[in-house]
Amino acid sequence: MTGEGLRERKKRQTRQHISDIATGLFLEHGFVTVTIADIASAADVSVNTVYNYFGSKEELFLDREDDAVEWLASVVRGRRAGESPVVAVLRALRAEVVAVSPRVGLIDGYERFMRVIEESQALRSRVFDMRRRATDLVADVLAEEATAAGEESAPLPALVAGQLGWIQAYVVEHIQRELVAGRTAAEASRSALVVLDEIEGMLSDRLLEYGTRPAAV
Repeated sequence: MTGEGLRERKKRQTRQHISDIATGLFLEHGFVTVTIADIASAADVSVNTVYNYFGSKEELFLDREDDAVEWLASVVRGRRAGESPVVAVLRALRAEVVAVSPRVGLIDGYERFMRVIEESQALRSRVFDMRRRATDLVADVLAEEATAAGEESAPLPALVAGQLGWIQAYVVEHIQRELVAGRTAAEASRSALVVLDEIEGMLSDRLLEYGTRPAAV
């Protein structure tokens, strides 16, 4: 990693080591059963060291939470000239699905990860909160853009953000259902592309065109 010093690299490696150990224990024994002390012992670190990197068991299991929460807003913020937020998100989701990307859950064996979440109310609540925060971030981006353009924003940014959050959630949940049903990641990918086409076909022109970024002159 360019520009990464020895201390930063060791901290990153320690964090990843603890996360990997914790994930293995959760998958084998269940989220509720495994304690922070169990994780510390298996990772050969102190309990305090675990808490230095992770504030809770939920953070340990969902260790890529920040990236997941910020992804939608980053796609909307970085959309191309002539592209609307909805079109940008559909394009980005298709790219992830075609790439059989773990970002959307396309990884063989991912159903084991999902079963751990289903068995834990704390994890289900955390995932729900992550989706809410992701939608709120998109709404903030759209509201800021509308204000900068001198447009009356409310309530459209929140409404559009809600639709974007639903699209992402539905595609991811479809993939999860496919994997739990015994499909491979490649099979779930092909199925998800069909779902994305169906979703796009159901969207109104107003939603598809809302917030279109002006084409470059």
